Amino acid sequence: MAQDIFSKIQASEKIFTKAERKVADYIIDSPKEALYMSITDLAQHCGVGDTTVFRFCRTLKLDGYQDFKMMLAQSLSTQDDSSSVALSEEIKRNDSLDEVCRKLLATDIAALNQTFSMINEEDIHRAVEMIEKARVIHFFGVGSSGIMAQEAKNKFSRVLPNVVFTMDSHMQAMESALLDERDLAIAFSYSGSTKDTIDILKRAKANKTNTICITRYAESPLTIYADITLLCGANEGPFQGGSLSVRVAQLYLLDVLYTEYFKRNYGTCDHNIKSTTQAIAGKLL
Repeated sequence: MAQDIFSKIQASEKIFTKAERKVADYIIDSPKEALYMSITDLAQHCGVGDTTVFRFCRTLKLDGYQDFKMMLAQSLSTQDDSSSVALSEEIKRNDSLDEVCRKLLATDIAALNQTFSMINEEDIHRAVEMIEKARVIHFFGVGSSGIMAQEAKNKFSRVLPNVVFTMDSHMQAMESALLDERDLAIAFSYSGSTKDTIDILKRAKANKTNTICITRYAESPLTIYADITLLCGANEGPFQGGSLSVRVAQLYLLDVLYTEYFKRNYGTCDHNIKSTTQAIAGKLL
């Protein structure tokens, strides 16, 4: 059986630096809380820098922070003798279907409520102004975040002709290289640590492009390159990628942006949505 994260921490106790020991102590005391933290969040809770957390992972001979979180999730699952951590924080393998339905509903509602509580109205107004002024609006994201970017493109395509999304990450990188101050880049990344998306927003920012990111963590590598950060309030473990609660939270933020834009540009949007709806009406029985 592979060594669990707690055994590795105990085995490395004597070689940790003083700062790394703070990280180790926090993980031992609050492993489930640490599971849903970004590297910056964990560093702040431990009173150390991001580099200390990264060195802590290296001391454990792990490839990086995401490797650490996956091993932590696996260790917690084994410790509980269940797949609850892999399924979600609340759901257990022996739950009835009724319990599963109720718990998933509660999780989605909690994600929406937390997202609502973190909305900054000024940021929403600024984001809508950027959408209004943009020559072209580019949506970016890879993996499950790419699906969200595709949904954003589909939604705004009903009222705007200048929205773009391509699923291929190489094409996204090339698109970002040609953006300028007349354009807008909107990036989706739950973790805020996806390398491809960070590189894309960094390149766009270097070209003086307005940038918005939709993410879980206010302090993450992606937010450094975002003029506006919109936070989605949903927890997702490393084995829960693409969880519906995350998508629900991000869709809610997307709907807020779309609705506010529609309100402020009602005449044009009303005309355009009638035109696009009529264009596909004949495709329905």
